[in-house]
Amino acid sequence: MNNVTEFILLGLTQNPVLQKILLAVILVAYLITLAGNLLILVTIFSTPALKSPMYYFLSYLSILDGFYSSCMAPKMIFDLISKKNTISFDACLTQVFAEHFIGGTEIVLLVVMAYDRYVAICKPLHYMTIMSRSVCVFLMAMTVVLGFLHGGVQILLMMPLPFCGPNIIDHFLCDLMPLLELACTDTHTLGPLITANSGSMCLLTFCMLVASYFLILRSLRNHSAEGRRKALSTCASHVTVVIMFFVPCSYLYLRPLTSFRIDKAVTVFCTIATPMLNPLIYTLRNAEVKNAMKKLWGQMKKTTDQ
Repeated sequence: MNNVTEFILLGLTQNPVLQKILLAVILVAYLITLAGNLLILVTIFSTPALKSPMYYFLSYLSILDGFYSSCMAPKMIFDLISKKNTISFDACLTQVFAEHFIGGTEIVLLVVMAYDRYVAICKPLHYMTIMSRSVCVFLMAMTVVLGFLHGGVQILLMMPLPFCGPNIIDHFLCDLMPLLELACTDTHTLGPLITANSGSMCLLTFCMLVASYFLILRSLRNHSAEGRRKALSTCASHVTVVIMFFVPCSYLYLRPLTSFRIDKAVTVFCTIATPMLNPLIYTLRNAEVKNAMKKLWGQMKKTTDQ
């Protein structure tokens, strides 16, 4: 039986001065995230040269980054402004589902993007045949389905848990670990099962990513120096994003059911920093995207001048 209708979020800090600084930092980071990912979307959809499968998947990664950040950042900003750090029980579970649904979808999408790079580098003559439009749509649909199943399993395991108080969550968002600590029942059996859902997904997909890049590196031995440079430059952005996503994910979920002070900082990096940095990483290291953005900016400036 649940006596709890809402939870109180303690946030990142109780220091008023630090709260003001955090408000400014999170607000700026969130606006940069939205603007950066929107810029990538507009650039890809308005540039005929960026119609390859790689950019098709990159556009959806930008959409996911925008939604992922929007699951947490607006609530954090509202709490810091209003000082009302409460969230209803239903909204709390919705946030948990959204976080794991979008995060799970993004994890699978990173594997799909690695497979796309493998085909492009190892089987260049058959690339457009293997990565046809219908295959890309199927792979993208698969990422959404797997992400939904991942988030759905988390909620199905959490919903039966009774919460009878206290209702104070020492975090800035609702997540599995803080909620399990508040459950009025023994979670020694259920807890590892819930966290294993995320942990095993992180571990399995990371192993698949490592395997794909091992095959890519092995095949590059047969390429020219210029071909190796171009391939490695393309893969470097993806590898950087993978590391930024999987290292915090592995830390949070591939460990015993315990909370640490540093968990908040790691979660901030996952939910605020990574979605903000992804557009910068992909644009700064991708000459095609940068050139397309310059042309788009030139066209907009020319239209404005007229």
